[in-house]
Amino acid sequence: MTDHAADDDSLLTLDNQLCFALYSTQLAMNKLYRRLLNELGLTYPQYLVMLVLWQHGQLSVSKIGEYLGLDSATLTPLLKRLEAHGLVKRQRSNEDERRVDISLSSEGEALKERARSVPKAAICATHCEPQELGQLRDELNALRKKLDANG
Repeated sequence: MTDHAADDDSLLTLDNQLCFALYSTQLAMNKLYRRLLNELGLTYPQYLVMLVLWQHGQLSVSKIGEYLGLDSATLTPLLKRLEAHGLVKRQRSNEDERRVDISLSSEGEALKERARSVPKAAICATHCEPQELGQLRDELNALRKKLDANG
């Protein structure tokens, strides 16, 4: 076997795959968040929607989708479940009846206080310094933007 063939083989080694490092880390993060969010009664995608609403207030379904990178076909059932749990209100826009606006209910607003512990517990579970995690987040966001730009 030539050195060139050995180099080619190393390209196909699982431990050398960036995609696997990201995937396995995502699995570990999802497991952590599943545990942290269980006491709030939220799934991870529901938590993301709540974060957007806590930050921005009332938004259209399409605007929430823009923030999260999700289409309305994915968001609609998720939002209906949040509404069924009494956390959000869905209503047709007065300006454009094709648009559905989402706002927090009083229960959804109150859940924000209980959710404050989630990011702190997640940071603690990583055993990393906040500065280190901030740098990693910025690098991952930059990578995502480069990948999005390529198609």
